[in-house]
Amino acid sequence: MSSPSKRREMDLMKLMMSDYKVEMINDGMQEFYVEFNGPKDSPYHGGVWKIRVELPDAYPYKSPSIGFINKIYHPNVDEMSGSVCLDVINQTWSPMFDLVNVFEVFLPQLLLYPNPSDPLNGEAAALMMRDRAAYDQRVKEYCEKYAKPEDIGAKEEDKSSDEELSEDEYAASDDEEIAGKADP
Repeated sequence: MSSPSKRREMDLMKLMMSDYKVEMINDGMQEFYVEFNGPKDSPYHGGVWKIRVELPDAYPYKSPSIGFINKIYHPNVDEMSGSVCLDVINQTWSPMFDLVNVFEVFLPQLLLYPNPSDPLNGEAAALMMRDRAAYDQRVKEYCEKYAKPEDIGAKEEDKSSDEELSEDEYAASDDEEIAGKADP
């Protein structure tokens, strides 16, 4: 059986090779962001969220920690911290699952089928149970305000141009050469 570090590498590479944008935090492979789109046939469709993933040392034997960075209105997501209440991640995790399962199955299922009887956001749960149409409208308002695709894209473009600049700086032999490039 492969070691947890090898499995972490394999799962991360598999996620990076899928359709998800992955942005590493620091130098290690244990913390990263993933761009996640709201599922079709849900009021979250059209929204894009930045999800923070932290892999414990014992991954895949211990579940990843998952949290929404930008706000989302959902009974099972804490609005302030972005923490997710999802049994399959928090309690019934198995080493048979991998990171792609989280983004292709678990999170879409969470958004498609909220569980208002086990809420982290009591207001969202109450509204969902009382008035589903008003709940769906509030979800769409949050998507429009906090999860627009162009907002996430703009941040990613800024980040990649910063990375290109730092690569240029790294490749330059001294400060004068950098100053010469920046000041024609």
